[in-house]
Amino acid sequence: MPLLEIDRRAFIASLGGAAAVSAMDHEARADALEHFAESRLDELVEQGGAGVQGQDAPFPTVAQLEAQIEGRTTRRGAGNLFVANRGTLRKLEKLPEKPTLLDYFRLRFSPANHVLQSATRAMKTGMKEEIILACLLHDVVLNLIHVDHGWWGAQMLEPYVPEKTSFAIRYHQTLRFYPDEEAGYEYPDSYHRTFGIDYVPPPHIQAAYKMLKKHKWYMEPRLVTVNDLYSFDPNAVVSIDPFIDIIGRHFKQPKEGLGHDNSPVAHMWRSMANPDQPL
Repeated sequence: MPLLEIDRRAFIASLGGAAAVSAMDHEARADALEHFAESRLDELVEQGGAGVQGQDAPFPTVAQLEAQIEGRTTRRGAGNLFVANRGTLRKLEKLPEKPTLLDYFRLRFSPANHVLQSATRAMKTGMKEEIILACLLHDVVLNLIHVDHGWWGAQMLEPYVPEKTSFAIRYHQTLRFYPDEEAGYEYPDSYHRTFGIDYVPPPHIQAAYKMLKKHKWYMEPRLVTVNDLYSFDPNAVVSIDPFIDIIGRHFKQPKEGLGHDNSPVAHMWRSMANPDQPL
């Protein structure tokens, strides 16, 4: 299966150059790499998915990026709906009065190729439906915020999904840096190249990993990582259709619509529904 290749120089330039990268901790760099890859994948899918090389738009120089820092009005941790990584923002179609998860996939998460690939891989390998659902949803929070996306994503989804699903989403972020040969997850070579052979996860990630190794649900987030970093094929043809029944069985769609059900996280869904609201 062809995999998405990351232009290391383009990735570093997107973060503001080598000096900016050196000031980031390893977890921030890891998040930045995953988000850069997903953005690149969605761009290729929207262009038709024809290949992975030679299609990068020109990148600014390190000096140009450094000159722009104090003039920026958004942080790099802002969600995909709130910034234009390339070009300008596009006008969003209004969601239905009582939006469903499928409405969000169609009108806010699209093309969502990476999570659809992840879930497709989980389904083809016969994983449990709670894991398939976790793979389908594990990165959709990136449309709202990039920072600490495992925890944010689990919080946004836990009122509506099985407990094992939200657990898997929360802790897939931790297990990315810990190989598990028996589970079929190897530490990616790209992480060695980008973050250094001597990478040491920050304390909160180490603590979470220590807890997970003893937890009865360790394999739930582990299986998300197995289907995560190997799902960046720009030529893959995927669809939400195979997962509609799983969503129907396991996603507790509020009758008022996501964002209107007065749940503790309704405001997170409203923020994605109306990212152009000034207040």
